[in-house]
Amino acid sequence: MQTRHRKLYKVITLNFWREAIVREDLLVSETILKRLREAVVKYDVELAVELSKEVIRTGFDPLKAIEQGLGEGLRVIGDEFEAGEIFLPMLMMAAQAMKESLAILEPALAKGTSRKTLGKVVIGTVEGDIHDIGKSIVAAMLTANGFEVYDLGCDTPTSKFVDKTKEVKSDIIGMSALLTTTMTKMAEVINALKKAGLRGNVKVIVGGAPVSGAWAEKIGADAYAEDAIASVDVVKKLLGK
Repeated sequence: MQTRHRKLYKVITLNFWREAIVREDLLVSETILKRLREAVVKYDVELAVELSKEVIRTGFDPLKAIEQGLGEGLRVIGDEFEAGEIFLPMLMMAAQAMKESLAILEPALAKGTSRKTLGKVVIGTVEGDIHDIGKSIVAAMLTANGFEVYDLGCDTPTSKFVDKTKEVKSDIIGMSALLTTTMTKMAEVINALKKAGLRGNVKVIVGGAPVSGAWAEKIGADAYAEDAIASVDVVKKLLGK
């Protein structure tokens, strides 16, 4: 009888400690995710970067940090911006926090680990145009909303749009221009996609201060987005999401 009691006691004790460890892991997980969300919501770029480094140091799941931490925070910011509760500088700072954190976390994703995405987006500012802010906000918002984004940066040659689209088999190409003198490069990219036999496989969305829906229609783009928030909805509609 005593032997049975001792065995039962060991089982109960073991289960207790297992449950305690699980509870502690859940608490640590929620703390990290909450702090990441708050860093983005409070536009704290330095804190977001430091927390991302902590994720790497502690071995926390970087995918979870991106999707349930940073991403959720930026979606909150997007909703607040759309509701007129915050202004563009705040949105820019939150997007920068997301961008710099992704630079730390994405390389740490294990090989074979893939995010569940709504689609692949290749995005860049066209050749001759060095304006990067608006395009970067769009890229961050798309990432936060579940898209796999390949940001080509600014002053992007036409060939780079085509090559990257071919390489990753993207669903969407997003092009930005802030100068009337560089807008024509958008048409050049679309023509290059046709010549490469890729146009039928990819949707093209354009945006930027001098760009309009009429311009998008004129050059044969599939859609125009007025701002970063609108771009998410437009891309989802293009892909039937």
